Amino acid sequence: MSENPAPANGLHDLPTDSGLAMGCVLLLGFLLRLWKASGTFLNLDEAMHVLAATKPSLSEAYRASLGLAHPPLLILLLNLWRKLGTSELGLRLPAVIAGTIFCWLFFKWLTRCSGPVAAWAGLVLVSFLPPLVELSSEVRQYPLLLCFLMAAAYLLEVAVAENSAGTMLLFFFFLFLAMLTHFSAILFAGAVGAYSLGRLFSPRLSRPVVGAWMAGEAGALGLFAYLYQTHIRSLKNSAAAEHMQVALANSYFHPGHGHLLPFAFARTFGVLQYSFGQLVVGDIAGVLFVASVALLLSGEGIQEPRSPSPRQWGVFLLLPFVITCAAAIMDLYPYGGTRHSAFLLPFAVAGVSYAMAKLARQRLARALSGAMLTIAVCQMFGVPHRPYMRREDQRRANMTQAIHALRQQVSPRDTILVDFQTNFLLRFYLCPNADPGVFSSSGFKEYSCSGYRVISTSSETNVLTADGFARCWNAMLGAYALKPDQTVWIFQAGWDIALARALPEKIPEFHDLKSENFGRNISLIKLTATPLLGAAVSQSKPQATIGSARIRFFVAA
Repeated sequence: MSENPAPANGLHDLPTDSGLAMGCVLLLGFLLRLWKASGTFLNLDEAMHVLAATKPSLSEAYRASLGLAHPPLLILLLNLWRKLGTSELGLRLPAVIAGTIFCWLFFKWLTRCSGPVAAWAGLVLVSFLPPLVELSSEVRQYPLLLCFLMAAAYLLEVAVAENSAGTMLLFFFFLFLAMLTHFSAILFAGAVGAYSLGRLFSPRLSRPVVGAWMAGEAGALGLFAYLYQTHIRSLKNSAAAEHMQVALANSYFHPGHGHLLPFAFARTFGVLQYSFGQLVVGDIAGVLFVASVALLLSGEGIQEPRSPSPRQWGVFLLLPFVITCAAAIMDLYPYGGTRHSAFLLPFAVAGVSYAMAKLARQRLARALSGAMLTIAVCQMFGVPHRPYMRREDQRRANMTQAIHALRQQVSPRDTILVDFQTNFLLRFYLCPNADPGVFSSSGFKEYSCSGYRVISTSSETNVLTADGFARCWNAMLGAYALKPDQTVWIFQAGWDIALARALPEKIPEFHDLKSENFGRNISLIKLTATPLLGAAVSQSKPQATIGSARIRFFVAA
């Protein structure tokens, strides 16, 4: 008996048990995320989200979310979810689940748009690339965002292919959920709106489908207006927005400080470097992405009956990058290699996966080999983006020991000084239900935490450093009239802390400073309330050095 001829598209090496293989990849991706989410204490952003959700009711949690620079959906979800438990792993479990579902939806979406070989390469990449694993193991908006965006993108293709008004409405439902999760979804909404408009020019689409699309677009505009009134308008001149404008200065285009084309080129490759977590691999991926888009826009590719044309697919891969770059040029949203561009990751990986399939001549084994080699290099030689903590320094046991030491050594008569970052971690681990207090004109706030008097710096002093310590210390002593023999404990935890190590080097009075460290990211320092001589006490606020912000609807979390 003669053998069956190989399919024209060269997919004869696809496994017959592909469902089982996909399940194994997803299971491994889930377990990797689960391991990453376990055994470590929360970071600043995670603690901030959980504390905002730690309210007696959904309505109070919603009001707390208005003080954050994100839409309210994650806070409302956490308010319900935390009733099941408040361990770090328990709180991170929704992110792990959403991150795994995203991988499956990405595979389904890419199968429809680029074919099974590209989809398999893409599945391996999104399941195991370090940045995507990291994003899916923290209490942040990004795992939910990516899950909802992929659900929307996939359902749009199904709605057009099957001429289904109900599926079109489901597409908008998930788009709305994404917009309620993170403001970057507004940029995606602009891209997918333009792309879907092009897809509507199909003679086989019925009037109900077109009507559902028009109703959904009107709903998206209405949701944007709601978010602008309730969140975005109050954020555009906030201190947090000003701080991030400075922190992410390279992610904005500043006329007079650079040229437009180099900015767009560098920031686009920055997104690819962030997506893969390794600079050299990211640069190679950037070349592959650009090549894929160029090939697709030229019309090269296999036209499947119910899939987008190569040009339509190329436009959809490119549009989110173009819109985000335009937003950065207009000072609206950062564009570059930071987590704020996380919604671009699926499009970046999709373009690279398409190129891998082309280079492998649509042979699955070759494409998978390229994807797995990429993963191996990124896992072995990747460098995490700042801010970050090494896993051994972020061990949950370190925080447990630090809180135990604080309870054993600090007297209720003493005062605890924390910086803005540590304030959230101390509250989560010591007094999650305490009244956090409000900041005074002095730039500090005071509150009671499990019977301890705590004084916290404002966001202008996110992390106490040796360089600014003397000014901050003297200002705190003056604001609260502490007696010279009063004991003050400095508790510091989180990203980029080095006060205990740097104080003896920077300030002579602390040459014999004794501190207790719990890994490199938690320290406890005992001092007495004595002013530091010769230290200027300035109350001036830091100013942005480049550009001026107009309307910004983001913050770092």
